[in-house]
Amino acid sequence: MKKILIIDDEVNVALLLSKFLTRNGFEVTTASTGSIGMEYLKNGEFNLVLCDFRLEDTDGREMLKNIKTQYPKTGVIIITGYSDIKMAVELIKMGAYDYITKPLYPDEILNTITKAIETHYALVEDKVEQPANTDKASKENKKQGLGSEFVLGTSKVSRELQRQIELVAPTNYSVIIMGESGTGKESVAKSIHLNSPRYNQPFVAMDCGSLTKELAASEFFGHEKGSFTGALYTKIGHFEMANGGTLFLDEVGNLSYEIQAALLRTVQERKVKRIGSTKEISLDVRIIIATNENLQEGIQKGRFREDLYHRFNEFSIYIPPLRERGTDIMLLADHFLKRANNELGRSVTSFSPEVTECFMNYRWQGNVREMKNVIRRATLLTEGTEITMKTLPLEISNFKMPVYDYSSQIDTVEVKENRHDLKNAALEAEYETILKVLREVNFNKTKAAEILNIDRKTLYNKMKAINIK
Repeated sequence: MKKILIIDDEVNVALLLSKFLTRNGFEVTTASTGSIGMEYLKNGEFNLVLCDFRLEDTDGREMLKNIKTQYPKTGVIIITGYSDIKMAVELIKMGAYDYITKPLYPDEILNTITKAIETHYALVEDKVEQPANTDKASKENKKQGLGSEFVLGTSKVSRELQRQIELVAPTNYSVIIMGESGTGKESVAKSIHLNSPRYNQPFVAMDCGSLTKELAASEFFGHEKGSFTGALYTKIGHFEMANGGTLFLDEVGNLSYEIQAALLRTVQERKVKRIGSTKEISLDVRIIIATNENLQEGIQKGRFREDLYHRFNEFSIYIPPLRERGTDIMLLADHFLKRANNELGRSVTSFSPEVTECFMNYRWQGNVREMKNVIRRATLLTEGTEITMKTLPLEISNFKMPVYDYSSQIDTVEVKENRHDLKNAALEAEYETILKVLREVNFNKTKAAEILNIDRKTLYNKMKAINIK
């Protein structure tokens, strides 16, 4: 059960919030002053603090500063009866998840709290504790990829992915991250942000796939109170929230053509105007987008603007699916097992040999996200210290690798009559070596490329050249 601390000197507000959140499955503690709230934080661990900005003994800015300094793993939402946009932006840059004005609406507050806990938990759970607080230590940690959510792999494709992250992170380039659903595109985006000069500025993530056409403009650019029906308060858009930092747009291919046009203007001019306002706000935002669709195909079909695509595509990164990451599979499994143990308070230490073999052969259509959920479930069901086959879902425990007759798909390489021709002999030897390795790994091209000490693209080209289909 997630624990929430409410700090508000208005007893009625604190009581109503406490009852509402308790009914929705949270464990709630209330405090009427900042000093009492800090005592509660000292004596117990909370996932989130809801803090009123104006308190009898302090204010929200000072409380936020103290909480983030002493309890960095605790998320903070500031609540106030006054709408001050400059203050909101300042608090978010100081580390607050959000800034909400009264009156509070149940659906809105519950949605914000749920997202805050999920987002903040994801941001802090993988961070490595820093050594001495020196610039040298900080730079060394960044160089090694520490403090990043992305799990460093040992496979060739993972090393290449990490190299690209380290290459583009220090720049201000806009980045397109491509990959199947569940491969960890947001984690890679956060890694780029945390290893960039903007690491201490906001990282704001936005799921474009869940936006309706009507709400998209308000979510991107914000709105003024009363600018349209239902605009009961002034809202800061995601661009403004991310000012100085990084804005991550997930599934950007789902945006309507009209919103794409408005987005293009903002990206080009680096200025944003809230709905209902005439004032333009200058932006300093790095944009990272993610997609599991082929945006170039979307351009050809008229679903995605070509000019917007080229604005985003200053650098592109492809994340391979989990089934192609070879030696990384069990490395990731161990990582998620540790996370599940911490979350559930368990002491599961390993996977049985059968589970290891199953994990290595399974197709992982849901990629890293699927593995994380499978291991969390298995950890919960495991009674001893080892995860066994009986704790896995049936679709995984019953999975059988399909057996194909590859011989019918392989054409014989054309060989010249001159058997002593060196070029022809080399071609024949290369053909036999590649074919032998492919058969040994059941035609897993990623594993074959690793054994042959070449990258996948080179392997594909060689297979095509020597006619292995």
